[in-house]
Amino acid sequence: MVKVGLTGGIGAGKSEVSRLLASYGAVIVDADKIAREVVEPGTPGLAAVVAEFGEGVLTPDGTLDRPKLGGIVFADPQKLKALNAIVHPLVGARSAELEAAAGPDAVVVHDVPLLTENGLAPLYDLVVVVDAAPQTQLDRLVRLRGMAEDEAISRMAAQATREQRLAVADLVIDNDGPLNALEPQVRAVWERLRSS
Repeated sequence: MVKVGLTGGIGAGKSEVSRLLASYGAVIVDADKIAREVVEPGTPGLAAVVAEFGEGVLTPDGTLDRPKLGGIVFADPQKLKALNAIVHPLVGARSAELEAAAGPDAVVVHDVPLLTENGLAPLYDLVVVVDAAPQTQLDRLVRLRGMAEDEAISRMAAQATREQRLAVADLVIDNDGPLNALEPQVRAVWERLRSS
């Protein structure tokens, strides 16, 4: 088994790289997806979030109001730290279960947005960073995701810098260009992972 950490700043295109790797046969362990699962209604994770942040972070139907919670935690580093202290151990435990279920010859790609921030690089055989210039990230967040520019800047600022991510990279995928330039790079990374 090859354990790969895949990361990149918000808007860098990590999700597209993850999708392509999955299409080639990688087993994807998506930390964002798991982070949503561990705070679904009825979970201990959601109960802990409500205990920390109050009932105001719930929608009328009892689900987590992610935009409201995001507005709270991305504006206050201490509140973000408190949220991470609840969610990260739950995500880690579920990720380990999924990895254990993969076969011995599998390439397991852990899609981890905050890999650099949380010092997780040593957990993986290789770290792949999807890289894009901050201006490209900002443009994608505003134009493609419909974020307000100030919210996009705030979310980018809450993450590691480009330089910090590149410092932990074993392989870098440059996603500053058009989508059709991405696939050949991801294919080359996949071939390298398969031969590791």
